[in-house]
Amino acid sequence: MSKQGLIIALLVVVVGLFLLGASPLFIVDITQNAIVVQLGKPVRNLTDPGLYTKIPFFEEVTYFDKRLLDYDSDAQDVITQDKKTLLLDNYAKWRITDPLKVYQNFQSQRGALQRLHDIIYSELRVELGRHDLLEIVATGRADLMKIVTQRANEKASAYGIAIQDVRIKRADLPEQNEKAVFARMQAERERQAKQYRAEGAEEAQKIRSEAEKDREIILAQAYKESEELRGAGDAKAFKVYADAYRQDPKFFEFTRSMEAYKKAFKDKSTIVVSPDSEFFRYLKQR
Repeated sequence: MSKQGLIIALLVVVVGLFLLGASPLFIVDITQNAIVVQLGKPVRNLTDPGLYTKIPFFEEVTYFDKRLLDYDSDAQDVITQDKKTLLLDNYAKWRITDPLKVYQNFQSQRGALQRLHDIIYSELRVELGRHDLLEIVATGRADLMKIVTQRANEKASAYGIAIQDVRIKRADLPEQNEKAVFARMQAERERQAKQYRAEGAEEAQKIRSEAEKDREIILAQAYKESEELRGAGDAKAFKVYADAYRQDPKFFEFTRSMEAYKKAFKDKSTIVVSPDSEFFRYLKQR
């Protein structure tokens, strides 16, 4: 065969291989790593981008993404320490650090993702099972996720996978438990409301009792002071009368008689007495 014929034959073979989908050429993108496998055995680990060759039908290429990847799982049940069931929807950020290990363990990126799911869900169940519902939902979620991320990454690193972050996207109660939980919450709020009302009524009664006691004390003190003042006034009046009587007993008797006449004959009063009565002594005098 001439040289020209040999070239034509090679071209025909190459074109035929392309038509059969068995091209000897392949491209590794800048975002990819590639493992060249010969009869099921990895023979080359390609981490740099470029154009490469392979032996058609004998060698195959498996690609792995070298970028930071997202993992988003379906919602699954997790039981907390206080025996509450949570419907947990979580996600994670991860990357393939050793494509050769990933291929040796899972043969593909899809297989690595499935193993990643098992590791993360297992660590979430273990860690969240050590804490109460309130701590998971409200107070300690960030710290719990740090622990889950660390432990999951330690396990995944043996397979050439690095887990950078695990987060809870949503944590809900299962639908069948929501009504029971809401009923318990309502009962608890009603119990607290009754307790607050009872405490308020007790405090109000204390305030009323204190006010009543203060009122009685003030009234008693006022009555005491008024009686003391009245007694002092009466004593002073008696003293004035006594002094006046001692100075002129006859004038005092006259004055007292005039006051008695004034009160006795008030409002056209009628009095039946003897004319010789001592009561009219000053009226009979000229």
